[in-house]
Amino acid sequence: MSFISYEASQNMLHLLDVGALRFENLFLSDALGRILAEDIVARSASPEFPTASMDGYAIIGQDQELGRIKILGDNPAGSEERRVITSGHCIKTFTGSKIPEGADTLIQIENVTVEGDEIVIDEYVQIGSSVRPVGESYHAGDILIKKGTKISFTEIGVMAGLNKVTVKVALKPRVAVISTGSEILDLGEDAATSTQIRSSNNYTIEAMAKLAGAEVIQLGVVKDDKASIMESFENALGCADIVISTGGVSVGDYDFVKDIVPRLGAEVVYKGVNIKPGQHILLAQRDNKFIAALPGFAYSSTVTALLYAVPLIYRFLGMEPELPVVEAKLKEPFYKKSKKTEFTACNLTIEDGAYMVDFKDKKSGTSAILTNLLCNSALMITGEEDGDLEEGMLVHVILLDRL
Repeated sequence: MSFISYEASQNMLHLLDVGALRFENLFLSDALGRILAEDIVARSASPEFPTASMDGYAIIGQDQELGRIKILGDNPAGSEERRVITSGHCIKTFTGSKIPEGADTLIQIENVTVEGDEIVIDEYVQIGSSVRPVGESYHAGDILIKKGTKISFTEIGVMAGLNKVTVKVALKPRVAVISTGSEILDLGEDAATSTQIRSSNNYTIEAMAKLAGAEVIQLGVVKDDKASIMESFENALGCADIVISTGGVSVGDYDFVKDIVPRLGAEVVYKGVNIKPGQHILLAQRDNKFIAALPGFAYSSTVTALLYAVPLIYRFLGMEPELPVVEAKLKEPFYKKSKKTEFTACNLTIEDGAYMVDFKDKKSGTSAILTNLLCNSALMITGEEDGDLEEGMLVHVILLDRL
């Protein structure tokens, strides 16, 4: 069996036609955590006029040399100040207020003494002090938040300042998750024999898909029966945009998924990628729907879901499909096990401002050891052409806490 390279598989994934971006309009307060389906553009500058950044007196900066300046009155925040400052005069102006015409400086309250209807300059300030210029935050036409951004508290605040009552967000893609295998027990199900395995893949992938921004339909466990698997996949394709399955894609006698997917009328994009773990991954498309059939071992299914299912979800949301990757330095040697692109669980720390990688307490064994990804772990990437790596060498690492 021939396998394509990891790089080729990712390029093909990114070129898949997922159709036009679907969206819905939500009230701003309901949009937290959703993905923007439009650019947020400023209609006007902020501030639109010079504004006081502190409480003080609006003056002509050079008038500080006079020593005393006459007070014309107050200028509370929100008032439409129309008086014009001329030499020798000032207006008491509060934080957020428009700077009166003619003034170019705000001298803080702490820098003056009030005597009658005059201020006495106790301490000079620079000309222009405490005045927010027009457009200090942004100008009309500026793109403040780009389409594809995940909406957090800062985005909510900025959009509230723009009076965005409703916001256009990407519709969550629907993801159906299926685990296959007669040996698999679902949560709460009693074991008939000691050789049965408790299901974890479908719940791990459900959590990953939700973190990536999808709506998840949990279809549970399907036994190794062709008719049952066929029925489950048809049901999944009827209600979801992406079907993610685990198990049944290798070369065993009971690995039925790889044979059933083409019989569903789905076109296989690729079957087999030169990666470790998860080389038997299968990606297929039927009309505008996709199937990501992943291996059954827990670590393999988790890694391949991250590499293939999560970027596909991102595509449906109008986001860039790239995973968060950083450069890090090895704190210890690494001995590569194959001529494949490998994804190895590692510990990632920061020392002197740089990312560092080690493998302390990471168990070496099969692709079933999901516990290797506990404790804020990351995934180190080594390419097909890489051999053993020495301490101090730079490597690329996928961050798992930024999905």
